[in-house]
Amino acid sequence: MSAQRDTSSPRLVILGGGPGGYEAAMVGAQLGAQVTIVERAGMGGSAVLTDVVPSKTLVATADAMRRVIGAREFGVQVGDASTEAVADLSVMNARLLELAREQSSDIHMGLERVGVRIVIGEGRLLDSKTVEVTRADGSVENIDADALLVSVGAHPRELPTAIPDGERIFNWTQVYNLKEIPEHLIVVGSGVTGAEFASAYNLLGTKVTLVSSRDRVLPGEDADAAEVLEEAFKNNGVNVVAKSRAEGVEREGDSVKVTLSDGRVIIGSHCLVAVGSIPNTAGIGLEEAGVKLTESGHIQVDGVSRTTATNVYAAGDCTGVFALASVSAMQGRIAMAHLLGDSVKPLKLTEVSSNIFTSPEIATVGVTEGMVAEGKYQADIIKLDLATNARAKMMNVNQGFVKILARRGSGTVIGGVVVAPRASELIFPIALAVHNKLHVDDIAETFSVYPSLSGSISEAARRLHTHL
Repeated sequence: MSAQRDTSSPRLVILGGGPGGYEAAMVGAQLGAQVTIVERAGMGGSAVLTDVVPSKTLVATADAMRRVIGAREFGVQVGDASTEAVADLSVMNARLLELAREQSSDIHMGLERVGVRIVIGEGRLLDSKTVEVTRADGSVENIDADALLVSVGAHPRELPTAIPDGERIFNWTQVYNLKEIPEHLIVVGSGVTGAEFASAYNLLGTKVTLVSSRDRVLPGEDADAAEVLEEAFKNNGVNVVAKSRAEGVEREGDSVKVTLSDGRVIIGSHCLVAVGSIPNTAGIGLEEAGVKLTESGHIQVDGVSRTTATNVYAAGDCTGVFALASVSAMQGRIAMAHLLGDSVKPLKLTEVSSNIFTSPEIATVGVTEGMVAEGKYQADIIKLDLATNARAKMMNVNQGFVKILARRGSGTVIGGVVVAPRASELIFPIALAVHNKLHVDDIAETFSVYPSLSGSISEAARRLHTHL
C-alpha cells in the first residue's frame, strides 16, 4: 500500500490517536499529505475510550434519572407513587463502554476512508524525522517522516498515599469497573472532573462527599456559576468538605478511609481520586528530537502548534494549553493548515468555549469576569437569572443564569457564561458572537424563539444595550 503512494507529497507521522491526532490526520490527508497515525490503544485515544465519551455518557444517564425522578412535579406518574427510580450500573457501564468502542471504530473507519494509515503500537521519536513503533507482538517498525505531530495526551495524577486499586479506590479511568451503585462515594478533588462525577453519582442515588482543598467547588471557574453548583449540591445532599486536603486514602475491607490534613477521617464505601493529570511525554524521545518541555512536563508550543524542533508540532493535553477535546482538535487542525500551507489563524484562547457537565451544566466562553476584576479588560456585564424565563418555568428549571460581557466603549461581545440544562448547546451563539466580534445589538436584534432558554441570551444583550 505504501509503495503506491505519491512520493512527492509530504510524509506526516502523528503520534497519538486522540482528538488532536485524528483531526490533524483528517485535515492532513484532505490537504494531500501521506499520513500515518500511531496509537497504542485505539482511535479516539483516552478521550473516546476512557475519558470524555464514557464520562459524558454517564452524565447523560444521570440526567435521565433526574428527569424521571422529577416527572411527578409535571403531573406525570412514573410507576407506583412509592416506587423510586433505580440505576443499574452494570447495564449503564456496559452501554457507555460499548458506545466508546463504537465511536472509536467510527473514527478508525473514517480515517481509513480518506487514506490514513493506522498503526497500533507504542511509538517513540528516534529524532525529529523518525518514529519507532513497537507492536503488541514485539515487532518493531521505523517510520520516516517529513514532519511529526505529537498528541499523546495525559494520564490521571496519582497520590503516593492514595494508590488506586480499581475496586474501592479509583482514578477516573477505572470507575467503569463498578458493578453496583456505590453506597458512599468520596470524591477527592473539586475541579471539573471531581465535580462532574460527584454530580452524576449523586443523581444516580449515591451518597457523595466531595473533598475540596479550596474554599469552594470549581475554584478556577466563574464565581457565580460555582455558587449555583454549590447550592445545587447542597439541595441534592452532596456534602462538600471545603478547605480540606486529603493526606491519604486507605482501603479497609469493604470500605475506604480518607484522612484529611487536619486529622479528620471520612469513611465511605468507595473513593474517586481526581487531582489533575500528568502529560504522557516521558520516555518517548522528545529530548532526542529537540523538543523542549516545561517544568510540568508539557510540550512547549506556539500559536500554530509548533514545538522547538523543526517540523515537529504538538497538540492536546500534552501541551498544557487547555485540557479540552475541542482545543486539542483545533490545535491539530491549525498545525496541519500551517504545515501544509493552507490558510491559518493562530489559536486564540480568549475564544475557547468549554462546558462542565454537572447538573446544572456550566458553559463559558472568552473573557471572564475574573479577568475584568483583575484589570485585564474593561467590560460591561449583565447577569440574567433564568428564574424569569418562561421556558425555564415550564421545564421546572429554578437555577441558572445567562451572563454576557461586552467591551466597554465598543459594545463588542467578549465573553459569556451560561448555567442551565444543556448549557453546552446554549453557549454556542455567544461563542459565535465572541469569535466574530459581534456587537451586543447584533444579538439583541436577532429573533429568538419564544418561549426558549436562548431567549434569555437576547434579553441579556438588550439589557446591555442600555449600559452602552
